[in-house]
Amino acid sequence: MKLTFLGTGTSQGVPVIGCRCEVCCSEDRHDKRLRTAAMVEIGDRRIVIDAGPDFRYQMLREGVTHIDAILLTHEHKDHTGGIDDVRAFNFVDYPTIHTMHIYGNEPTISSIRHDFHYAFSQNKYRGVPEIELHTIDEKSPFVVADIEVLPIVGSHSERFRSVGFRFGELAYLTDMNHIAEEEIAKLHGVKTLVINALRWEKHSSHFSVAEALEVIQRVAPEQAYLTHMSHRIGLHAKAEQELPDGVHLAYDGLKITINE
Repeated sequence: MKLTFLGTGTSQGVPVIGCRCEVCCSEDRHDKRLRTAAMVEIGDRRIVIDAGPDFRYQMLREGVTHIDAILLTHEHKDHTGGIDDVRAFNFVDYPTIHTMHIYGNEPTISSIRHDFHYAFSQNKYRGVPEIELHTIDEKSPFVVADIEVLPIVGSHSERFRSVGFRFGELAYLTDMNHIAEEEIAKLHGVKTLVINALRWEKHSSHFSVAEALEVIQRVAPEQAYLTHMSHRIGLHAKAEQELPDGVHLAYDGLKITINE
């Protein structure tokens, strides 16, 4: 199994437009973060997690020519705004059309149907995205391209929740600020954990670094990676040194292999 970090930044990305802080002005590629997304590859099957505004560029950068499905963690635009660009995958072998399968919980699927309504109308115009939506049961495993996926539900705020995904010994969580004990239990045996950590200071809708480290300690994976980081995380080279052994700041383009 291979995991590629397509983007590791928060909703504004890094650098932030107009910002002149040392992180946003850094020339280190590790400090340049697109909106958070990832890609899981198992054999010849390829699943993308989230398709935000940078989806097109992320696919081009990684040289991706096909994906089997997209899993959405939640409905916010920094995780769904690039869905129109699945058209490229739909029609790359025209006249053969490859329908894109998109999975999410009920609020997320409802939002996609509303925001991209033109893809689901009865009288679609030529060239709109060809999408098949799948509403997942947050409490039960589901199968994507013959791969079993276990949902892990967390609070994003009082108004929103986010769904993480476990693939065997890998779990990917983002945009959470609380995980209930019964959901933590679903992470037992995970060897590689990815979890969001917006900044060092506490935040109302995302884990801080300290809160993410607390979850990591409870899950006890062999290795953990922080993602969905704002420019307030600090310079990658300095912040990485502040983390305990086995915990790393992820960065755009990082690829890790999980042997099962």
